[in-house]
Amino acid sequence: MADVRPLPGIRYADEAQLAALVTPPYDVISPEAQARYYERDPHNIIRLELGREEPGDDDLDNRYTRAAAAFAEWRRTGVLRQDDPSLYLYEQRFSSGGASYARTCLLARVRLEPWDAGVILPHERTLSKPKDDRLKLTRACAATLSPIMSLYDDPEGELAHLLDVIRGQPSLAAFEDDAGEEHRLWVAHDDALAGPVADFFANRQLYIADGHHRYETALTYREEVRVQRPDLDADDAVNFTLMGLTALEDPGLVVLPTHRILRNLDPARLAALDETLAANFTSEPLAGESDDWLRALAAEGKSGTAFVLIRPDGARLVRLTDVGRAAMRDVHGEDVGASDAWRALDVAALHALILDAALGVTPDMVRAGEHVSYTRDAAAAADAVRAGSGGHDGAQLAALLNATPPAAIRDVARAGDRMPQKSTYFYPKLITGLAINPLW
Repeated sequence: MADVRPLPGIRYADEAQLAALVTPPYDVISPEAQARYYERDPHNIIRLELGREEPGDDDLDNRYTRAAAAFAEWRRTGVLRQDDPSLYLYEQRFSSGGASYARTCLLARVRLEPWDAGVILPHERTLSKPKDDRLKLTRACAATLSPIMSLYDDPEGELAHLLDVIRGQPSLAAFEDDAGEEHRLWVAHDDALAGPVADFFANRQLYIADGHHRYETALTYREEVRVQRPDLDADDAVNFTLMGLTALEDPGLVVLPTHRILRNLDPARLAALDETLAANFTSEPLAGESDDWLRALAAEGKSGTAFVLIRPDGARLVRLTDVGRAAMRDVHGEDVGASDAWRALDVAALHALILDAALGVTPDMVRAGEHVSYTRDAAAAADAVRAGSGGHDGAQLAALLNATPPAAIRDVARAGDRMPQKSTYFYPKLITGLAINPLW
């Protein structure tokens, strides 16, 4: 199954300054944050991960070529240095929902496999624009800059025991980021550890949690190199990518829900929504504000599928009935023959029975970015609906969801299905800049 190996990581030489040098991954960096990282330090990895576009950019001078030039210069001048092949233990300590967590991941090289090989499995669909951006950056830098977050099964704690060997050593770096989250990094050059780690993963599948676009980019880049180098060795670096590997059983594995905001809906369908929903759901009004609604939703989610639907006149808790569950058995999802694991998802019921069947917002419309936007902030979703006042161009409806359990992500991936976009948000993101994976 999965081929997991040490990597000759390229790291910042001054570990004491990492807080000023790292960033989140590109897809959660706002323009304001990008400017802040640029100002923070002249060697901040933002210049590689998400460089600025400049007036007059062309094919020879653009954010990708500037990233490549900075990457080469930083290696030449010693800002970055390269380790011997190593495994890295990365721990994040953070708070969510009033509770404290610690999440552990192993940073390592993982052999690229096509989806149909059944070794590395996706759970969400991808879009073409982010892949084009990451491919241009990979071509320019010939490196994997940020790790793909992937999950594995370890019910007996076998790998966790091995990783404790690394954790028993002094950490290489420890720092706190802007959000007050703590990051710790250990490096293990011990060849004796690489063998047991490889053996552990040799019988396991990996499930991509975050980084589907980057994984598909790595596959595309490898195929480009193969065309140029038909005699490419099987162990060439281009056949691997950088992953952060976390156990599904890790108590710090936190998945947050992503709520839906809907606009420009068919007025007739919206007016008939309560009547339409009655075929598959029960509903009741909710008092209070978004925090109260989320508590009610979480309580209901312990025994079944439920949502909070927010309209300008208030919020309602809707519950999927037995009739609704039977209706889900007739739903094929985005592919013919959706699995039982897919049909059991809250987000699948929302998209199939409410967005599509009740409101006419089809999967194609969702993929095209029509009608639906996303937020992790329930209060912001409520505010958007209130501000929209039900108008044609404003937010007319919001749907609050419970989080998708990590085990459900594994089960959907194993079944060969894909969740709707924005079905999961693993919190927090893996930081970018701890270790870079060279593709040479």
